Amino acid sequence: PYPGHILALKLSDFGGRLICQKDSFLAAAKGVSLGILFQKRIMTGLFGGEGFIMQKLEGDGIVFVHMGGCLIRKDLVAGESIHVDTGCVAAFTDSVGFDVIRAGSIKSMIFGGEGVFFANLTGPGTVWMQSLPFSRLAGRMMASMPGTMGAKGEGSVLGQLGNLLDGN
Repeated sequence: PYPGHILALKLSDFGGRLICQKDSFLAAAKGVSLGILFQKRIMTGLFGGEGFIMQKLEGDGIVFVHMGGCLIRKDLVAGESIHVDTGCVAAFTDSVGFDVIRAGSIKSMIFGGEGVFFANLTGPGTVWMQSLPFSRLAGRMMASMPGTMGAKGEGSVLGQLGNLLDGN
């Protein structure tokens, strides 16, 4: 784990199933099974970033999961939606709908630095969001290392073009 929070969650309190980032599972009590969940929609798979392959935790026991940086828990009511950076979606209950949508205009995609797509999470259910996904931490560390070209805006289209042009 890296700087963040370790949560102990009783799966039976959340309908017996939790979907989380692929590297967040740490440990579980007896009676919990760990599996892989592939997002079924093509847009989610292609543009979901860290959310494409997720872990599926099932059972009635306690699980320990790690979430980077600050942690925000949001309980969504039926039909309520939030848009979140795809890397910041740490976990959600099975009843939450997960999809990927375009972040905004072409101008905001190029110059905004947030990335091209957002996760659209629709209730009912519980969502846990993290402020520091591992990819963001690694990108910031690499940008400050000697001999690197510095930050190019990890989530921006221009940053990705810069990586293509300089061979990274």
